[in-house]
Formats: sequence, C-alpha cells, structure tokens
Amino acid sequence: MTIRSKLPTVARVLMGVPFLVFGLNGFLHFLPTPPMPAAAGAFVGALAASGYLFPVLKIVEVASALLLLSGRFVPLALTLLAPVLVNIVAFHAALAPAGLAIPLVLLAAEIYLAWVHRDAFAPILRAKSEATRTHASSVSPDLAHPSAA
Repeated sequence: MTIRSKLPTVARVLMGVPFLVFGLNGFLHFLPTPPMPAAAGAFVGALAASGYLFPVLKIVEVASALLLLSGRFVPLALTLLAPVLVNIVAFHAALAPAGLAIPLVLLAAEIYLAWVHRDAFAPILRAKSEATRTHASSVSPDLAHPSAA
C-alpha cells in the first residue's frame, strides 16, 4: 500500500477523533473550557442559553465522528459536518483567532474527503436533477406553463 492509498483513512481519523472527543465532551465535560475573548464567550453563552443547540450539535458531531471512524456513510458524515465546520472556522476567524489552526486542519480534511468522495456529491451539484428533468418532460405543456393557458 502506498501513502496515497492510506491518506483518505488518515483524513477520516484526523476528522473523526476531534469531533468524537469534543462531541462527547459536550455531554461528559471531561475537558476544561479554555478562557475565551469576551465576544467569543458572549456568543457561546447565548448559544448555550438557547438550551437546545449544543445538545443537537454534539449529537451530530458524535454521530458523524462514528461514521467517519467506521468508514461507513462517509459522504453523509461530511454533509452533516460541513455547516458545523464552517461555523467553527468562522467563529475562530472572527472571535477567537488563537484557536484557528485546528479548525483549518479539519477544514482541509473535510475538503480533501469531499474530493475523494466527489462521485457521491456530483448529483447535488447539478443545476437540475434527473428527477426534475423527468418530471418536467412528463407534465403536459399546459400544466408546465400555467401562463400559456
């Protein structure tokens, strides 16, 4: 086996372990919360005050991490983690830049794995899906364009 053939597994583990650890930490609180800049703390406090966002977020992180680590449903895990990761990167870029390195590494792993699994994402990157094309061709012209009636 070459290094190139092992790289997707390395990237999956590189993403899966931190999301598993930090996801579980959201429930078990085994890692201390580091001090944050005032604006970052206020933002996190507001999200925590909602009462629902962090539990949902941590469930998504743990479930996605387990999928990544198992190597099953990787495109689904990447899809679930994409908005989470965008927000983590944006949070650190805007409010806590000292912690930006790890999110950028995770983002690079996400992008790499999305490329590796690009065939799974190809259908959602089409302007019109096959179902849309099939439906449009099976509808009568009068129904497809109500203004023609």
